[in-house]
Amino acid sequence: MRLHLIAIGGSAMHNMAIALSLKGHIVTGSDDAIYEPSRTRLARHKILPEQMGWFPENITADIDAVILGMHARADNPELVKAQELGLKVYSYPEYIYEQSKEKIRVVIGGSHGKTTITSMILHVLNACNTEFDYLVGAQLEGFDTMVKISDAPVMVIEGDEYLASPIDRRPKFHLYRANIGVISGIAWDHINVFPTFESYIEQFKIFLKTIETGGTIIYNTEDSVVRDLVESSTESIIKTPYQTSPNFTKDGITYLEVGGQSIPLMVFGDHNLQNLEAARGVCNALGISDVSFNGAIRTFKGAAKRLELLGKNDYTAVYKDFAHSPSKLRATLNAVKQQYPDRELVAVMELHTFSSLNKEFLSEYKGCMDNADTAVVFINRRTFEQKNMVPYDENQVIEAFDNDKLIFFNNSEILVEFLSYINYKSKNLLLMSSGDFGGVDLNMLANKALTT
Repeated sequence: MRLHLIAIGGSAMHNMAIALSLKGHIVTGSDDAIYEPSRTRLARHKILPEQMGWFPENITADIDAVILGMHARADNPELVKAQELGLKVYSYPEYIYEQSKEKIRVVIGGSHGKTTITSMILHVLNACNTEFDYLVGAQLEGFDTMVKISDAPVMVIEGDEYLASPIDRRPKFHLYRANIGVISGIAWDHINVFPTFESYIEQFKIFLKTIETGGTIIYNTEDSVVRDLVESSTESIIKTPYQTSPNFTKDGITYLEVGGQSIPLMVFGDHNLQNLEAARGVCNALGISDVSFNGAIRTFKGAAKRLELLGKNDYTAVYKDFAHSPSKLRATLNAVKQQYPDRELVAVMELHTFSSLNKEFLSEYKGCMDNADTAVVFINRRTFEQKNMVPYDENQVIEAFDNDKLIFFNNSEILVEFLSYINYKSKNLLLMSSGDFGGVDLNMLANKALTT
């Protein structure tokens, strides 16, 4: 087939382009800007656009389908030309469904933990020599791409609740029609799309309705919102609850206690132990035994940017994490403190997303950083400009977090200078953001912390 991807440079889109090319399709694409690593990876597979921009002449009647990325606008010239020609236009989640509708579809939903749960499932299925396709939101060790589309009988999909495309305002995870679904937790997010918590919860109610009749929902009973939502549902689906398994930590290693065994893990934190049980539930539903699951999960190192270890020595560890919402922030801070109870924690988080920078939402962060011994919040001044938002000052941030000891920076160079002067002996450093701290080299920062 001839396929054209508008906004091919996006994280999911460029991985889909590569996957479709590897399957033998003729793939072209366009974008107004493509950054690394997308640029190099597309070039390697000979599908990098020759020039940046939108060109209606790219769209011809012999194209079988156009796939539209979220980065494009509804008035995109190539999209308009495709519509004029009557070509079939898909959002990328729609096209994923088209490629998987004859498969068993596993869809991982929830406000947090989606990437990690999906990654755990892929790791176990791979270790058990099971054939599967996948869509995941992070680059994983042992996997060349974040999307795979083949003739495998199963597809594992990270089910984002954000909108499918500029012309399809449905959340992505509504479009996959899961046979096996997961809800890991529900905490208000994406307030630019879902302005109230009630409207956000409604998306998960709809998700339950999209699960195929007789399908399975695997859900976290330790989240009261999830528990109430699933257990009150009247959909004709199998309800499989999960919760944290018994565990203990010794010498900085977390052990899972199951079946009379103590299984050492390479990940830690209550949220990751919950994620692990969600992954177990899915793998069980796909025919993987607990014995096989336990044997495989002990070698799972985690997904990129999810409590990713940047370096450590005998008295300091430095982690980076994607945490940006209040629930993720709390879970990540608590995990590091529990893993290293005898060490102080220097925690730095960047307010970067539309939700986190919104004045009305900011109060949701109240108490989020109380578990840090040194709590730092950073906002890149340019982010307000890029998102066309009115900036606010240090006092509003401190008031919202309700933490008088909180330290605020809006200059990345001063932030680096502050962090570089700390003596990290018997301290850990945790760097949390969905952005890039204004271009700070986090590996350099970690090396400084480990050599002070």
